[in-house]
Amino acid sequence: MPSASTNYRTLLRTSGAAAFFFPAALGRLGIAMTGIGIVWLVHTRTGSYAAAGLVTGGFAVADAVAGPQIGRLVDRFGQTRVLPCALGAHAGAVALLLVGAVPDLVAGVCVGATLPQLGALSAARWSALLSGERAAALPTAFALEALANGVSYLAGPALVSVLGAAGRPGVGVLLAAALVVGGGLALATQRRTTPPLTGHAERRHAGRALLRSAFLRQAALGLTLGMFFGAMQVSVAAYAVGRGTPDAAALLYFASNCTNLVGGWAYGAWRRSGSPQRHQATAAACLTLTTLPLTLLDAPLAVGATLALTGLAVPVLLILTSVLTESSVPRAVFTQAFTWGNSASAAGMAGAAAVAGRVVDAGGAHSGFGVAAGAAAVMTVLVLTGLRDPSADEPNSWALRGNQGTEPADRRTG
Repeated sequence: MPSASTNYRTLLRTSGAAAFFFPAALGRLGIAMTGIGIVWLVHTRTGSYAAAGLVTGGFAVADAVAGPQIGRLVDRFGQTRVLPCALGAHAGAVALLLVGAVPDLVAGVCVGATLPQLGALSAARWSALLSGERAAALPTAFALEALANGVSYLAGPALVSVLGAAGRPGVGVLLAAALVVGGGLALATQRRTTPPLTGHAERRHAGRALLRSAFLRQAALGLTLGMFFGAMQVSVAAYAVGRGTPDAAALLYFASNCTNLVGGWAYGAWRRSGSPQRHQATAAACLTLTTLPLTLLDAPLAVGATLALTGLAVPVLLILTSVLTESSVPRAVFTQAFTWGNSASAAGMAGAAAVAGRVVDAGGAHSGFGVAAGAAAVMTVLVLTGLRDPSADEPNSWALRGNQGTEPADRRTG
């Protein structure tokens, strides 16, 4: 696809785009390192995986609950005012965890509650930057975000694990915090691309959009995607251990993650025709069809190839969920909407991991893959329901109304 690099390069050459995208991507690498860094630190300190899991669970729950609340403050007061405060609190929470000044669980909850959703902030900036006639480039922008996210979760946990295995888990947590705080502060200084603020009355009216079926459907898709991820993580590990080759789990994860990057890159570069809803339905159906064979296959090569195929569909779903979330709510609640999607995904991942663990204990890895296939099937039903909903295209009017009269001064004057 020869136009791919040109598309992404052209997008990043948009005035102000690179200046906020790269700091956010750097901070996202730190976010990807934080959870596994806590596991290594608490396990080294206590010698207990149960304690490490408890603290990491507290971190994840606090992150999922507090994220939308931070997003609400950002929508009200702006990124440049809220982000430095959140980052300062996050740095203090990490310091408490490192020095052991409070119980590890309390510190872990504080770290999660203060972790800013830099991906949501970056997505909101893309939406403001590519408004109006340039809105057609949003899928490519969200594909770029998906690529940054994929690279972060491919490299970040590996880097922290190397430091943890070397006996320096505290360095991994400290490095993660430095990336989050440094990237976040650099993002906060980019005032030119900050999404414009709206009045109280407009925010109050806009908040109702978070209860509309179009947005709730995308949040539900985020939940089921999280369920898919959680079930797959447990099932892949169980499959490798069950065959007596636990080291093979890393190779299977790697195969899926690599095709995940390829799928996101290719979709962002593709010159699309047709509605995002139809693309989303196609991707969900493909994910279901490629996951179902995992409930039967046993040969490692076949399982690896099938996992690679599932990796192609996942980033397309993530990109389109962002696109349709952006079009389903007005600008006044963009950050909240994106963070609610992230929280739904985190909740689904945690819940499905627990369910899949019980299912695997009872019926083996293939049963766990069945949970993942079930989540993919639910996604497909949700998307198809949206296609039959006569109000499915109505939310686009929110975006149009939200873009009117709210452009920053430098763009209104050309």
